[in-house]
Amino acid sequence: MKIVIEECPANEEDSIIVRCKELDERMLQLLHSLKAGKHQLAAWRDGQIVMLEPKEAYYFEAVDNRVYIYTQQEVYESRMKLYELEQQYGTADFLRISKSVIVNMTKIRKLSPGFNGRFEAHLKNGERVVISRQYVPALKERLGL
Repeated sequence: MKIVIEECPANEEDSIIVRCKELDERMLQLLHSLKAGKHQLAAWRDGQIVMLEPKEAYYFEAVDNRVYIYTQQEVYESRMKLYELEQQYGTADFLRISKSVIVNMTKIRKLSPGFNGRFEAHLKNGERVVISRQYVPALKERLGL
């Protein structure tokens, strides 16, 4: 893949032009990552709304009809449903790893095999999340294994 970067005049809007022979899955993921980068997550904590960058999230977890956003050291609540977060960020760096968890792939430090075909993801903030065996094939595909 060839990448060309050109500076544009200050009065012009930034733009990206994609030329490809075929719009494959890899190219679609790249385009979605670019689009998702501008969106911020509205999160609630202590009665206040906090705007988070998606890249700050380590994972999203659904517990008792609520969705929580876990960051480096904090936990926030989201008003979005887990499937809505998956639709919005699922083709970027995020991947569903169980019925109740979506993980940020860039925050995984290492993976280790678990029981019954499951895996365990060790995150960079020291937390661990279980990858259900149903979602292991999607993880391996995303990692190119």
